[in-house]
Amino acid sequence: MNDTTRDGPARFGSVLGIAPGNVPAYSSDYETADDRELPDRHAYRSVVDGIYMGYKWQCVEFARRWLYLNHGYVFDDIPMAYDIFRLRHVRAPGGDHALPLYSFRNGSKRHPEPGCLLIWDEGGEFETTGHVAVVTEVAPGYVRVAEQNVGNRPWPAGRDYSREIRARVGEHGDYWLECTFGNACILGWVLRTDDATHAEDVSDPDPALFRVQERLLHPAAEPSSEWLNLANDDEAAYVDMMGGHLLSANPADRYRYFAVSRTAQAELRRATNELHALFMHATDYVLRDDSRLERFNIPRCLWPKIHQSWDNRRNELITARFDFAVTEAGVKVYEYNCDSASCHMETGKVQGKWAEHYGCHDGDDAGRQLSEKLLAAWRHGEVDGLLHIMQDRDLEETYHALYMRDIIEKAGIRTKIIRGISGLSWGPDGSILDREGVPIRWVWKTWAWESALDQIREECEDDEEKLQNYEPGEVHDGPPRLVDVLLRREVMVFEPLWTLIPSNKAILPVLWTLFPNHPYLLNSSYELSDELLARGYVVKPIVGRGGSNISMVDRNARVLAETQGKFEAQQQIYQQLHRLPRLGDYYTQVCTFTAGGRYAGSCARVDESPVIRMESDCIALRIVDDEDLMSRMDHG
Repeated sequence: MNDTTRDGPARFGSVLGIAPGNVPAYSSDYETADDRELPDRHAYRSVVDGIYMGYKWQCVEFARRWLYLNHGYVFDDIPMAYDIFRLRHVRAPGGDHALPLYSFRNGSKRHPEPGCLLIWDEGGEFETTGHVAVVTEVAPGYVRVAEQNVGNRPWPAGRDYSREIRARVGEHGDYWLECTFGNACILGWVLRTDDATHAEDVSDPDPALFRVQERLLHPAAEPSSEWLNLANDDEAAYVDMMGGHLLSANPADRYRYFAVSRTAQAELRRATNELHALFMHATDYVLRDDSRLERFNIPRCLWPKIHQSWDNRRNELITARFDFAVTEAGVKVYEYNCDSASCHMETGKVQGKWAEHYGCHDGDDAGRQLSEKLLAAWRHGEVDGLLHIMQDRDLEETYHALYMRDIIEKAGIRTKIIRGISGLSWGPDGSILDREGVPIRWVWKTWAWESALDQIREECEDDEEKLQNYEPGEVHDGPPRLVDVLLRREVMVFEPLWTLIPSNKAILPVLWTLFPNHPYLLNSSYELSDELLARGYVVKPIVGRGGSNISMVDRNARVLAETQGKFEAQQQIYQQLHRLPRLGDYYTQVCTFTAGGRYAGSCARVDESPVIRMESDCIALRIVDDEDLMSRMDHG
């Protein structure tokens, strides 16, 4: 096989060049990756001396591998290349001693040095991720860098660097680098040094900037009560469910909205991207050891299918939702709803239309990019046939399905909605056909995977031997059930089966073990520890929806809140008590959405109780300037 495709980039995994220290840089042209050599997701993990370097062959992987092979230390896992600019230490694997790391903005009087890391911000050529390269040589008029995931072309013979970047030194000794990509931006360079002179200020922002504010509109005249377009199927279904043109079910809240500062928004965005990466890391960790997977109370007959789903690198997540508490203590995550998350339409469409109708011009709509980001995720979903949208007959699922259908079809994918499962039949080849006899091959569902698991448990009468020997997806007498559709080998389902792992609250103690004291995580455990008893804790079923079967207990063993539901028989975990802020009449939770694993938008959910439930309301969320938020505090 030739290393270079005709008139194109080098094939995936080809050596592009050798950087100083005899470190090879590889092509990351994923379109030419060979599925026989890289059959699953695990095969894309780059490991040296048993230490995880990153995803083959991305820019971050090269930077971490270069530092390790040349200096024996690595930096922490980061979700995006631009996050390296925020790191403050490196450490030798297996050691506790951290070595200081400092960042210097482009134009700093502290010049880059060979071996430092050059960081690009997100945007333009490096949209979403940013970029990192290793500086190999520095001169007054240029720097030379080695890198991966730019162009994927072999370096010219005899060179130990991939590119040369023009530089200029100002009259005060300030060192400026020109970005060769006109639509990108070089943040600066990161040095392993003990000297912080001219380094970026890393002081924490004012905690007050993390207060969520409740605000009210005061329209000069009473707006009309009808503002959603009933000619649009999703909006008509939403109005039917809400009983009117409402964002909140409480008409008294029609002028109410919430505001977060741009600083808090930036942290939510960063937390969303970073936590997605951490949850994926923890999912892989669980699936590499059956004793860990045992904790998730998933029928053993499904384990091979979960592994198969995870190993398929094309079986990616389209969208999911994080639930956060945003307070002066910062941003803390409660859980990740990767499977059949709700509130997308409220966030991506309704809160924006509410603001337009009622004349709310404060800052920006926190969900304004969600539809666009979902569209991009579907375009990358590799669906090459008719996509069946499967939903229950519930009104909320109806408008959710119609909203998503509009986005999916804009992505160029044909769709067909199935309400309920009556009318499905078996094809002569064992496939499942819809009411019109069309084979079901691609599915996006509003049902939770747990609904399919409930069917399995019911059919097997929770008998352990029957559960172990159950053959999911096999043809049987009688019409196809939900479980038959979702677990067939030839059917690709969104969200994929592996989302059972990060959506299960049994993942939370795993995360705390892997990333103890991480600033976005809450202490979580399978057992009630002395530390949790001393601080207060929340009892959660490992599988549950809509805030069901949750108990909140304070440090004095006083029960603060309890919810009922159908998940009382599920195993439980214990999570550190961290209360939602109370604003006026409501406890307020901020939710963020991912699309393709990246931040895509935010909303606020509220309840009079401290537990956000299925029926809890959405209220519009706006992103305002820091100065605006602080001035409102100053003036009450």
